[in-house]
Amino acid sequence: MQNLKGKIAWVTGAGSGIGEGAAVALAEAGATVVLTGRRVPKLEAVAARIGQHAHVQPGDMTVVADVNRVAAWIREKFGRLDIFVANAGANIPKRSWADMEPSGADMVIAANLNSAFYGVLAVLPMMRAQKDGVIIVTASMAGRFIGGLSGAAYTASKHGAVAMSHSINMQECVNGIRCTALLPGEVATEILDKRPVPVSAEDRAKMVQSPEVGDLIRYIACLPPHVTINEVMITPTWNRGYVNALRAPKL
Repeated sequence: MQNLKGKIAWVTGAGSGIGEGAAVALAEAGATVVLTGRRVPKLEAVAARIGQHAHVQPGDMTVVADVNRVAAWIREKFGRLDIFVANAGANIPKRSWADMEPSGADMVIAANLNSAFYGVLAVLPMMRAQKDGVIIVTASMAGRFIGGLSGAAYTASKHGAVAMSHSINMQECVNGIRCTALLPGEVATEILDKRPVPVSAEDRAKMVQSPEVGDLIRYIACLPPHVTINEVMITPTWNRGYVNALRAPKL
């Protein structure tokens, strides 16, 4: 497995959770990492963990002008981009059809799907020019399986993110570009705070942790150029969906 020395990586939603885990893991493998998100203090804290190979470029990935500004900065500063981790995302407490509002649906779809689309559109020209590049899209198990927990808007947006990822491979494989749809199950991140039913510390401790997802992202980024992992799931062993099914009364 190769290391990432000399590679340039852009991680969105990099101020916490999976984005932070990915940024740290990629930097540990030798990459220079550009950190993007809306919360500057959080980004600066992650950059301080990484050191001189981290660059903070704040922005809202749902705003095209912000996305294009950061991509232009990367192109001018480094002249290339090797790894793009489209990780920005969100959810809302009012997520069922009974209580969801249009503004909430708009926000979730923009955060989870539009942000990834805008980012991919911004980075593809650089990757095509160098005939090389890895794109990793943080989707979700909710992007492959339909259930009630994640809510309609989140589930729909993550299904879109998975479809987008496969379409990139279908069209850009001839340009040496590889895309992975990353499908985590429950990960102990801040997004759990948006759950309608609070998640206990005990349950969070049994979930996948952000550094573990970051390590998987590093592994994908380190694969040789002729290899693509099109889609991959990472879940807790104590999978609460499975556990609840086992405990349910038998019909």
